[in-house]
Amino acid sequence: MREILVNALIHRDYTIAGGAVSLAIFDDRVEVWSAGKFPSGITPESLTHPHLSVQRNPIIAEVFHRAGLIEKWGRGTNRVAEMCRAAKVAPPEFAEITGAAVVTFRVRVAQSGIGAGLTGEVTGEVTGEVTGEVTEEVTEEVARLIAAMTGAMKRQDMQASLHLRHEEHFRDAYLVPAMGAGLIEMTIPDKPTSRLQKYRLTARGRAWLAGRRPR
Repeated sequence: MREILVNALIHRDYTIAGGAVSLAIFDDRVEVWSAGKFPSGITPESLTHPHLSVQRNPIIAEVFHRAGLIEKWGRGTNRVAEMCRAAKVAPPEFAEITGAAVVTFRVRVAQSGIGAGLTGEVTGEVTGEVTGEVTEEVTEEVARLIAAMTGAMKRQDMQASLHLRHEEHFRDAYLVPAMGAGLIEMTIPDKPTSRLQKYRLTARGRAWLAGRRPR
């Protein structure tokens, strides 16, 4: 997890206004979102095999290297996959979603018995902490988007509801940060470019919205 978070900070596209590195914790997975697409020549599939190291932010990378937080260029994601296999857990999944690099760690969730009770306790505690952080860090743009959500909506409808004309600005300032914060999710996550793709509030998004509405 440390390796992936460091990578997210090193390779984030800092030219994206409102971009961020986000950590989202769910019952069955942990997601790390970093604003910006993968560097040219790097694909999600290549990250678990030997691949070229493309440094988007060489000065930041050098700082982390001198601090001993990264070792050899181009080996970090491979090491993470190897460590997961050694620990007999699923290796991370790499994807590029709406202009953001996303790494997902999936975990087995107990459905009943003692394991389920423990999972519920831990999930409740962690979710509470994360929701509190998100509430404080939500931008004005993301807050507007969440408030405008009504059920599952297509990207065009979401954009129209906010009276925004430019798709790129909407994605960079509204949609990507909201998804990175775990407040909005895709209805078809396995096919991010599907023409049938829609977006909806997550449980955290609904909880955040409920906390913002007057009672």
